[in-house]
Amino acid sequence: MQKYLEKTGKTPDDAVAAALAELGMDRDDVSVEILELGKSGFLGIGASPAVVRVSYEVEDEPVVEAPAPKSAPAPKAPAPKAEKPPQAEPPKAVETPAAEAPVVDESADYAAIRSFLSGLLERMGIQADIEIIARDNGGINVNLSGSGMGAIIGRRGETLDAIQHLTNYAVNHGSDKHLHISVDAENYRSKREESLARLAEKMAEKAIKYKRSMALEPMNSYERHVIHTALQNYEGVTTSSTGVEPNRRVVVSYVKPETPAGSKPQSREWA
Repeated sequence: MQKYLEKTGKTPDDAVAAALAELGMDRDDVSVEILELGKSGFLGIGASPAVVRVSYEVEDEPVVEAPAPKSAPAPKAPAPKAEKPPQAEPPKAVETPAAEAPVVDESADYAAIRSFLSGLLERMGIQADIEIIARDNGGINVNLSGSGMGAIIGRRGETLDAIQHLTNYAVNHGSDKHLHISVDAENYRSKREESLARLAEKMAEKAIKYKRSMALEPMNSYERHVIHTALQNYEGVTTSSTGVEPNRRVVVSYVKPETPAGSKPQSREWA
């Protein structure tokens, strides 16, 4: 059975570390979904924590049936009445586990998202098609398409992140429920993740080839997380973050392989 745990932190890495500490699990035992990247704000104003959802597997507990009471003989006279309680109607009322999942009111929530983004894009002088799709976990994906998407995405997605943050704040402000809204433009986020994964492997190959550490360009916490995840099982290197926001970056370091005593280290050839 799969369970979920949401945690907050100053950065996604801090939130993941807090979740792992609470669960007593390792990073390989769970799957992590970043719901909010978090913002440091300006002089503390507008700051928001990072939010992650950690999913993990647990074994189903065996169901032990309680023994029937011994001293409860059924009365003989009202035998016909005793047959009425086990009717099929009451058990059917129990089959409503859907209440546990977040309920998205498409008519109201979609309208609020579309209204806010339409007004924001109009003030930016950009026309875009707004596609809204519900996620299985109760969140909402929004994809923008059209001309002028470069201005929406911004440098390394910074403008897109700001639009996503504002959309979440505007739609959830004053609401009893909290919807996790992801805003993308022309599938930029998935393309950026693929590009970062290729960059991570390329830097890992260089670190091993030259046997030294390789520093990447400054990235936000989400992009650094993509690099760490891409290389977490890459043999021969380790990753770490250094610096202070907004110039914090990932360093890919060479790890010298351990060789058994009395044996010669094997050489690794590169094309």
